[in-house]
Amino acid sequence: MKRLMCAIAAVLALISISAQELNCKVEINSDKVANVSKDVFNTLQEAMNDYMNSTRWGNAQFMANERIECRLFFTISEYENDIMKGDLQIQSSRPVYNSSYTTTLINFKDTKIEFEYVENQPLVFSETTMESNLTAILNFYAYFILAMDFDSFRLNGGDYYWDRMNNVVMMAQSTGEKGWKAFEDTKNRSAILSAYTESNTSSLRELTYNYHRQGLDQMALSPDKGRATITQSLPILKKVYDVAPMCVGLSLFKDAKLDELGNIYSKANQTEKDNVYEILYPLYPTEGTRLQKIKEESK
Repeated sequence: MKRLMCAIAAVLALISISAQELNCKVEINSDKVANVSKDVFNTLQEAMNDYMNSTRWGNAQFMANERIECRLFFTISEYENDIMKGDLQIQSSRPVYNSSYTTTLINFKDTKIEFEYVENQPLVFSETTMESNLTAILNFYAYFILAMDFDSFRLNGGDYYWDRMNNVVMMAQSTGEKGWKAFEDTKNRSAILSAYTESNTSSLRELTYNYHRQGLDQMALSPDKGRATITQSLPILKKVYDVAPMCVGLSLFKDAKLDELGNIYSKANQTEKDNVYEILYPLYPTEGTRLQKIKEESK
């Protein structure tokens, strides 16, 4: 009996160590689609939840409580002849060291969602072939979530996942499916990959590391030191803007971080507040209301 209990404990420990990487909640809103049974959307939602949370996306070992919190929210606006069209909101976050606070890493809407799905069709994962446009989309964003998370903990820590994203994009581009083509628009999936991997804009990955690991993670022990590191890293955005003003990485940073920056600098001195405002306002002139919160005097 003692040996049996030890064996069970060992198996449970192994399961805990090798837990899947993502704790992903997938939801589908099909309110815009009329005269169609909701069963197909319910079935698809269940299949996507299982796919995202049961697939092993790499070799990194995760404890069950370390899984990355993320969400995929599909809004389906059309469904005809087994083709679904709509958009997808992707969100992910990670905890900040020595605190109960979680910080947003990704908050992005993909407006180029279009795929074929037949009810009860299995979703099959493959690293070497493109099984369907739907699984390619899911693979791409799973790797994106992982790439950003790993980059936030270690400088260039997400290399493996950026490589996997590149493989997905290369396979998908050969099919002519919507949302993958280079230069199709400035915010599609190919543009996301380019923003973080092309030499003239890849410093965004350095910003991800400095902002989170050297900045936020240090603030519980030394708020001034952590905030100063964030301040020193923000000019990277200006360097990216100067060479690629339409870079989707700039809007990804805006949507994930502008509101948070207002909180980060709430206790800063006015000189530091003004400095950060002067860095960000030329990059995001339409976000004056949100940026003004950075300049507000502490109460």
